[in-house]
Amino acid sequence: MSKLHFIGGEKGGVGKSLVARIVAQYLIDHEMPFLGFDTDQSHGALLRFYGDYAAPTAIDRYESLDRIVEAAVAEPERRIVVDLAAQTQPFLMRWMEDSELLALCPTMGIELTYWHVMDSGQDAVDLLGKLLDQFGDQLPLVLVLNEVRGDRFELLQASGLRIRAESLGARVMSLRHLQDSAMQKIDGHSSSFWAAINNTGKTQHSLGLLERQRVKNWLNRAYQEIDRLAV
Repeated sequence: MSKLHFIGGEKGGVGKSLVARIVAQYLIDHEMPFLGFDTDQSHGALLRFYGDYAAPTAIDRYESLDRIVEAAVAEPERRIVVDLAAQTQPFLMRWMEDSELLALCPTMGIELTYWHVMDSGQDAVDLLGKLLDQFGDQLPLVLVLNEVRGDRFELLQASGLRIRAESLGARVMSLRHLQDSAMQKIDGHSSSFWAAINNTGKTQHSLGLLERQRVKNWLNRAYQEIDRLAV
């Protein structure tokens, strides 16, 4: 089966591109061939940090989205990772419905997964509710609980939507918060996570010894979560 991963969440600032970068690094480190598609035309993270593996795509053009599926069919052994920019979900879902993509995927040998990246705010909870209302158990979901703004997620728990999502087959992973200064150095150097961990230089964007160890531990924890998901 080809594996097609859409990484979204609709709301800006919840960490969609961060998750896409982690998935990209995971595939590289596990020697799994993949192709990334970046829908952010202004500052796409996959294009910036993993440019050798990524290509731009226009989210508002059906023919561009069609090419993502064609790429998945052309090379079944290669994963496809799509980093969705904020406020692109309505067009993506319309394309999926008009193309009857979810019904076609099994016949094309494609296993599709939508990663819904969330912070602990109410907006992210509301967007999850809309997604479940629209697709129910038809859209295979991974809920990514990104601790960038807190690790308790009381609003999600109180809403009952996590229980509802899991009852519909959704899988859940947690992404711990990485210290802001370390992430700023990585981003300032436009480094892949591998490069950031292995760069022992002394520039202003280089990580210190313990910072490199913390990033390595943080990334390994994320990898353990991805392993558990078996996606």
